[in-house]
Amino acid sequence: MDNEIRWYVKYTYILIGLILTVFAMIMAKSIVVPLLFALFFSILLSPACNFLERYKFPRFLSSFAAILIGLSILVIIGFFFYNQVTAFGRDADMFAERLEELLESLDAFLYTWFAIEGEINLDRVVTEVFDFIRENTASLTRSITGAASTITSFFLVPVFMYLILLFRDMLKNFVVMAFGKGDKENEKKIQSIIVKVKTLVQKYIAGLLMVIGILAVLNSVMLTIIGVDHAIFFGVFAAMLNVIPFVGPIMGSILPILYALITMDSLIYPLIILLGFYIIQLFESNLFTPTIVGSQVSMNALVTLLLIFIGAQIWGLAGMILFIPLGAILKVICDEVDSLKPYGYLLGRVRDDKSEDRSALAKKVGKLRKKVVKKEKKKKSD
Repeated sequence: MDNEIRWYVKYTYILIGLILTVFAMIMAKSIVVPLLFALFFSILLSPACNFLERYKFPRFLSSFAAILIGLSILVIIGFFFYNQVTAFGRDADMFAERLEELLESLDAFLYTWFAIEGEINLDRVVTEVFDFIRENTASLTRSITGAASTITSFFLVPVFMYLILLFRDMLKNFVVMAFGKGDKENEKKIQSIIVKVKTLVQKYIAGLLMVIGILAVLNSVMLTIIGVDHAIFFGVFAAMLNVIPFVGPIMGSILPILYALITMDSLIYPLIILLGFYIIQLFESNLFTPTIVGSQVSMNALVTLLLIFIGAQIWGLAGMILFIPLGAILKVICDEVDSLKPYGYLLGRVRDDKSEDRSALAKKVGKLRKKVVKKEKKKKSD
């Protein structure tokens, strides 16, 4: 009986703790989300700060210079997307005419083959959209307000980054003192965990940026060869959405497929674009990401999907992006703490697991990846 009571009390404490943690994460979203982004980018930029400080730059100046480099890159990306959106505006009339022709063809098809008589045209579609907006004004307003609040909170990221870079040694010492509790062995283990987490975050973000760059080039070249207008914009946009595993590549491919369906004369073009994105994604998942990002930051598909959906429920789009590196950090901590090693095993991949059957093309790409990894190991050993 006592064991049952202890089990029940333990379960109650765990449940209350989870509920309070999730509630606190939701309520503190405007502070925690930019703080986490600032922490990850600060870890990425810390080598640049260390490099400048080796040449006698004061810490406040090296921190400011590193942040300035990051902001310059963001300004360039924003300018690129602004020009692309402006170009879309010039094609608005052509896009509307082609969409109206497509709707008229759909109307004729439905009447010819299914005897469904109705009026499907652009004006009616626009009217239905405005009716939907009018009926759901309250919920849409809340969504827009929440998005604006999130965007506003991201202005805190540079401020947090500067402070984290400025006081990074003090923050590191605090973590060691708080969890080491004066024990030399514990302090060494905490320092080892900090180094591994730092390496993981740097490798994850830098590798992810490299993969995005490669995918942007491949997507743009593929769409340009097919003849899709604004190919560079669609290619870069699809590559940037790759930061969200599983869901991002699908979202990135939908937009150019729909654009080709509306603006191009044959249905073969959307199918070719779909096939092109599928082949590029096979190379990304079997060659680029495992080779560049590394297997140590990868988790199994079940945990990754759960983290994506949980992150979306708690923090929305930001949660879908942040929960992946947070899960990888949690895996590193679990692997280092003896009592948590079973959870680290659950989060990670089992290399000899044959449960996921892959296509022949995916297997060939996987073999190519293994050859590339072997060559890299030989070069390092030489």
